[in-house]
Amino acid sequence: MLNKPVLVESLIVFIIVLFVHAVVWDRYSWCAVALAVQAFYVQFKWDRLLQLGGAVFQFRTAANSGLLPASMVIPLLGIVMKERCKSAGIVYFERFGIVVASTGMLVALFLSVIAVGITKPVPTNTCILTGIAGSIIIYTMKHSLTVSEVIEVLEVLLIFVYLSMILLYLLPRCFTPGEALLVLGGISFVLNQLIKRSLNVIEGRGDPIDFFLLVAVVGVILLGLFFTVLFIFMDSGTWISSMFFHMMTAVLGLGVIMPWLYRLIQRNPLFWLLQFLFQTQTRVYLLVYWTFLAASACGVVLYQNAKRSSESKKHQASTITRKYFHFIVVATYVPGLIYDRQLLYVAAVLCLAVFIFLEYIRYFRIKPFGQTLRHLLSLFLDERDSGPLILTHIYLLLGMSLPVWLFPRSCAPKGTLPGAGALVPYSGVLAVGVGDTIASVFGSTMGEIKWPGTKKTFEGTMTAIFAQIIAVALILIFDSSVNLNSSYAWILASVSLVSLLEAYTTQIDNLLLPLYLQIMFMA
Repeated sequence: MLNKPVLVESLIVFIIVLFVHAVVWDRYSWCAVALAVQAFYVQFKWDRLLQLGGAVFQFRTAANSGLLPASMVIPLLGIVMKERCKSAGIVYFERFGIVVASTGMLVALFLSVIAVGITKPVPTNTCILTGIAGSIIIYTMKHSLTVSEVIEVLEVLLIFVYLSMILLYLLPRCFTPGEALLVLGGISFVLNQLIKRSLNVIEGRGDPIDFFLLVAVVGVILLGLFFTVLFIFMDSGTWISSMFFHMMTAVLGLGVIMPWLYRLIQRNPLFWLLQFLFQTQTRVYLLVYWTFLAASACGVVLYQNAKRSSESKKHQASTITRKYFHFIVVATYVPGLIYDRQLLYVAAVLCLAVFIFLEYIRYFRIKPFGQTLRHLLSLFLDERDSGPLILTHIYLLLGMSLPVWLFPRSCAPKGTLPGAGALVPYSGVLAVGVGDTIASVFGSTMGEIKWPGTKKTFEGTMTAIFAQIIAVALILIFDSSVNLNSSYAWILASVSLVSLLEAYTTQIDNLLLPLYLQIMFMA
């Protein structure tokens, strides 16, 4: 039997799916519902495999498989994007939304088939449901996609298969199956988009900041794969290896990534970046302000490590201490969203590249800073960092940034979507920066009534919902571009459902919650 928290988590996801399709019902809605039912059954089997230790790869412990909540994210994002762009009359991005939805469904279905295939004995009922769901999805894709779009979907699936085989083997216990689906599925889609746009660069679709995101993400991932393979054959902790690491990083960056970006944007990437960052006085003020906040975050890390040295070697940062970084991130993102979203977009990409690069230095123990980073960041470890990588801070950055990166700018001619859609870029701020932070702080300090089967408290969840509603009111006051058009009931329902999901999910909430809130707002 599934335990109660998993059942409640699944119920919340089903409610979100039905809410979304009550607004945007079409042929893909049948596919999404069939995929949700099938993923629920497969999750039951995969959870049992994880408990028995029978999974092929080593996944993150102390969490369920998370297959159902993860399986619905990419398809729902594609469906709501399709509807938004269809209403705006942007055919290219309407078709793009269909490709995203189809890709998400096929990747989730593939992962489910793998899970069913390695279960012993093979679950008959689950196989039947998987066959029915797969038939509905493939039939719908056959009548919805062009030949080139089918090829694109299959390309993403092929990249996903190879990345899964490589990264899940090299990085044991870093992901649950659901988290692997989200992270590796996203990377696969980004890599395929970069290849596609590089081959069709003459068409000139997209602007430089979109290309900047694609090249930065793919560049740091390929850099990590290169050094992972290289350091299988040599010790990464020596000075010679460290010098080789820095030298090859410069060679790959200047010899591969920069020319690639130059081909896409048709100008020198460094000159374009400098011109972009210092284009207006507002951007200069924001950069100075963000530099101060970054220095404050570093100060918190150093101060907490000084306390550990003076008090106890086993001293660990408390939940409230870790939430300091959530407050700092909120203070970073809100001014950017109000005054210059394009600058925030590019700055978030740069921060992601820096965070991943520093994690490579820590993981490979690259001199002279590798061991120091290991010591400093070990203070902030929790049960979610059970693998060789420390990903919590990267997930926090992704959760805040994905709603900004995935905002369909081309389908919002005035720079914002109508109704609740105007809050889409604020999804990360509301779900993670405000909701998750307030729930943790108030739940751990004043909470007494626990949700059944979890450590989360009723008081924490209710306070989080209330805090997010106040945050929405403040956004209305300070951001004149936001016009909710009396969609307050939908906003309250969206915030409440996502807050309940935070109370029951064992997946990385920094990654999952903003995406679900964005889906609800876009619907």
